[in-house]
Amino acid sequence: MNFKKLTRLAAIVISLLAVVFWATIAFSSEIDGGMITPMIYVAFLVLIIAIVLALGYTFKNLASKKGDLKKTFISVGAFLGIFLVSFLLADSTPVKVESGEVSSTTSRLVSTGLNAFYILALVAIGLMFFTGYNRLKK
Repeated sequence: MNFKKLTRLAAIVISLLAVVFWATIAFSSEIDGGMITPMIYVAFLVLIIAIVLALGYTFKNLASKKGDLKKTFISVGAFLGIFLVSFLLADSTPVKVESGEVSSTTSRLVSTGLNAFYILALVAIGLMFFTGYNRLKK
């Protein structure tokens, strides 16, 4: 059995499970029909399968093209470098909120995400100006 047939069979089985769970919920006299939890498990299963397949095909294609693999590692390294710089520049001051206090670790992670966003936004804006300038120059 080839991979295409196996994938199609898995999609059919998961679809049938989803239809059965939906029908149980829709035609039940209870509010959730007792089937919300199994439906969530099916959703997680489909999500995990999609992630594994996407990563599998990505790594398969990267392994077959050596030039693309080098470019990918450079891009991922630059992205991780931006997050490292963002983490080093992040503020870890605890913040008081209405329901208590946000820990210094959470505050640092939020600050890291914001710093990374600002850096990536500046890079994107800079690249837009650079490409626009090059087009005008020609």
